[in-house]
Amino acid sequence: MSRRTRWLVFVIVFVFMAGGGYAASLFLGRAGVIPKEFTDARSQGAMIAQNIVDLSKQSTADLAKVNDFDAKGDYTDALTLTTNMIEQSQQIRDQAVQLSSQVETMTRSLSNIGSLDARQAALESIASRLALISRLINYSGYLGQLLDTLRSHFTGNPPQGHDVATLIDQINSEVNAINNFNNQATQSMMKFDKITQ
Repeated sequence: MSRRTRWLVFVIVFVFMAGGGYAASLFLGRAGVIPKEFTDARSQGAMIAQNIVDLSKQSTADLAKVNDFDAKGDYTDALTLTTNMIEQSQQIRDQAVQLSSQVETMTRSLSNIGSLDARQAALESIASRLALISRLINYSGYLGQLLDTLRSHFTGNPPQGHDVATLIDQINSEVNAINNFNNQATQSMMKFDKITQ
């Protein structure tokens, strides 16, 4: 086979493969084939986000109990529950780190999603997850301040400049925001599923 013939065969094969690859990518994009790493990270991220929501709701319920114990003068139970909440807040921070890792994996996989509309829906969900993490940082900071204030109060030390009622309002506001962003992320992924089915 001459050099020119080999070159012509190579060009034909290359054009066929490139065209076939492009057609396949269009077909796969329309058929809703999603990268496995995206699907796995999405699933893990949703479970972690739900854990965060559940833990934050539990801390709100625990704060109400602490308030009741305080009103009754039951400082021993109030201090025990407050100490448990400090440990729980560490769990929430750990969950936030895990969620940010899953969001990073989803973001890296976006370019492998064929449909632009599906990619946009996934991006909206990622944005909501990032906003959730941001509000979780605020929540964690307010909760830490509140728990330090309560612990000082229950051990007989005067609190240092933090208003308990204000901190509780701020914590409840962050919990509501966390819930809302979690719902928005879920709705965006439902839109993603409709596009890719």
